[in-house]
Amino acid sequence: MSQIRLGIVMDPIASIAPAKDSSLAMLLAAQARGFELQYFEQRDLRLLGSEASGQGRRLTVTDSLDNWFSLGEAQDMPLGDLDIILMRKDPPFDMEYVYTTYVLERAAEAGAMVVNAPRALRDINEKAFTAWFPECCPETLVSRSIPQLRDFLSIHQRIAVKPLDGMGGKSVFVVAAGDNNANVIFETLTTDGTRFAMAQRYIPEISDGDKRILLIDGEPVGAVLARIPPPDDNRGNLVMGARAETRPLSDRDRWICAQVGPVLRERGVSFAGLDVIGDYLTEVNVTSPTGIRELAKLAGLDVAGQLMESLAQQVAAKAAA
Repeated sequence: MSQIRLGIVMDPIASIAPAKDSSLAMLLAAQARGFELQYFEQRDLRLLGSEASGQGRRLTVTDSLDNWFSLGEAQDMPLGDLDIILMRKDPPFDMEYVYTTYVLERAAEAGAMVVNAPRALRDINEKAFTAWFPECCPETLVSRSIPQLRDFLSIHQRIAVKPLDGMGGKSVFVVAAGDNNANVIFETLTTDGTRFAMAQRYIPEISDGDKRILLIDGEPVGAVLARIPPPDDNRGNLVMGARAETRPLSDRDRWICAQVGPVLRERGVSFAGLDVIGDYLTEVNVTSPTGIRELAKLAGLDVAGQLMESLAQQVAAKAAA
């Protein structure tokens, strides 16, 4: 088979934290397998008529904290000529993100394998998609109604509330019945009842960690990344100071993966991250899941390599067909 050409759409590579960045881990794994790497930011993409194209730059990466990439000269190319396109632009999931998926959908129709599938990126909100798996989740409310949020708090006495478009633990609140700040929190999250927010029954097992389970083509990798909040915070997010450790998957973890994984695979999601607290699924991450570097460091798992092997097999099967 000829050399695989892989493009990546991401935030500026100069601004990443190389020691922690999962996209860099993917690029290193692809380069180690002889893939040609092409780098794009959103501003480099366009539709001309029906054709998706972009100004790509040849990318070379190094596992270094000081000098982790080099870029060649920009060259115009049809995106459909690439074998694989990794969409790794971080949220916010705004209209610019949606417009980018339209460009990438045209690239997919022209022959590129886009990871994850553009339609799936649009359809699978990382919070709201839990509604497709109620048997896996804690009691959950998605609403713009402040009275409904108050009622939900009254029923469950302690809840976690968060915006539908957040990431990294930002604007996540834990609210207890009787908290005089509850109304202002609900007003803030819903922008006075004009935006949807999510509320979930509080799961006390958060003190034992918010578990990130990475899925490749619907199947879980060999260990869980548990992110344990610091004593003065409720959020199990590494960027918010949580401590990371790895654990084996529990029977319940595997059962949750068995419910969610096939649905994601059917929708064209090759790489996803499930967030599980205790025995409950809380989020389905499909935009730019992280945790690869931590699992490599703490558990010796080559998740990026497994992903690239899976994608290479799919490219080969497509070529053979």
